[in-house]
Amino acid sequence: MDTKFNLDKQHTLLSKVSIAGTGLHTGILAELTLNPANPGFGIQFQRIDLPNKPIIKADCDFVTDTSRGTTLQVGEAKVSTVEHLLAALVGMGIDNCLIEINGPEVPIMDGSSQDFVELIATTGVVEQDAAKVWYSIDENIFLYDEAKRVEMVAMPSTDYQITTLIDFNSPVLGTQHAGLKNIKEFRKEIAPCRTFCFLHELEMLLDNDLIKGGDINNAIVVVDKPITTTEMDRLAKAFNREKMEVKSEGYLNNLELRFSNEAARHKLLDVVGDLALIGYPIKARIIANRPGHSTNVEFAKKIKQYIKRNKHIKDVPVYDPSTPPVFTLEQIEKTLPHRHPFLLVDKITELTDKYIVGIKNVTYNEWFFPGHFPGNPVMPGVLQIEALAQTGGILCINAMPKGKYDTYFLKIDNCKFKLMVKPGDTMVLKLELVAPIRRGICEMKGTVYVGGKVATEAILLAQIVKREE
Repeated sequence: MDTKFNLDKQHTLLSKVSIAGTGLHTGILAELTLNPANPGFGIQFQRIDLPNKPIIKADCDFVTDTSRGTTLQVGEAKVSTVEHLLAALVGMGIDNCLIEINGPEVPIMDGSSQDFVELIATTGVVEQDAAKVWYSIDENIFLYDEAKRVEMVAMPSTDYQITTLIDFNSPVLGTQHAGLKNIKEFRKEIAPCRTFCFLHELEMLLDNDLIKGGDINNAIVVVDKPITTTEMDRLAKAFNREKMEVKSEGYLNNLELRFSNEAARHKLLDVVGDLALIGYPIKARIIANRPGHSTNVEFAKKIKQYIKRNKHIKDVPVYDPSTPPVFTLEQIEKTLPHRHPFLLVDKITELTDKYIVGIKNVTYNEWFFPGHFPGNPVMPGVLQIEALAQTGGILCINAMPKGKYDTYFLKIDNCKFKLMVKPGDTMVLKLELVAPIRRGICEMKGTVYVGGKVATEAILLAQIVKREE
């Protein structure tokens, strides 16, 4: 991910790419193909080897097993060990991808995300003409699992950052931690880190024939107990090696460690992959102590529930009165034909080619309050819509070629009044284009926010007309 990568845009692959390998647990050879997908598609798996080629969305609601990796399942169709591939997609900034796979398990490759990351790099990542909507959290979200001694917390942040800590009472691993301050560091710092297990876990898996695709090169094996010659011979036979030995550092004779804290970094990799199952891109600082797949997925579900509960407020504009306006009242008067007392927008705080945010400070001295209503001043709903229309008029006119224009509103749809607007309120007026402006016709979604809550909303259709010179 280069420095020019726009984190606020959606991305997909430039072209489809394929890779094949053996599943760690099933031992089944599978080929998977990463395909470009349209904005908003998200990440979805498709079992092309099954009847009707069922699709499984990468979503925590479809996780059915976390005992030896993360498994997604819909009906009879499932895909297991998805976390390393999902981490690679997130780490490379891919938002939309259809993953075709002809087997039940994602290939383990070398036990890391590196092969998947390099596969994506071979085709390239392309920016799409669609905004990436990030979801922020406004309070700490906690997960405790006393039985597993797991603690996880997501804290408000302006970026997506992760810190992992591990302590398995192992003299070999010791206490380790790893951090990711920016997702752009994933490819270099996290992707190469391989999964690990303890020797006693490996023996249990072998006893139960649960790592049919296991190879000594796709996992770091931590030797946590004395090992006999007989056990060494058994491991050599299981992994088709002439001889097995324990390195002085306490690892079985696989490749050298890629980082001194490779185990902690791999746990971070798993967190990235499992939290991709939230289904929404988030900005938060994650701290995970002794994380595992089951708690990662449980944590993903908690964050997803929080987002769904608070999704309606994600687009609330932040109004800072100390920030200089984009349009002052004087500039507004040069754009709109309205004047006091019928000019109902005081300033413009944000303006892009897609949306605009205006401010109207409502005071007790407004001309309409003496009659609406005496002793109970309430701003008429029709004037709230007028304030939206005036703000939207600036958005429309700003999008036109040089010249003077007026906007005439043709239609108002789905208008809803949810809160009363009273003296002392600050109306934050947001208008967003529903579709590109064509032939002078502009369709906008308008929302009035008061105190961070939706007061009024409507769809407005306007016509832009150039003034006669």
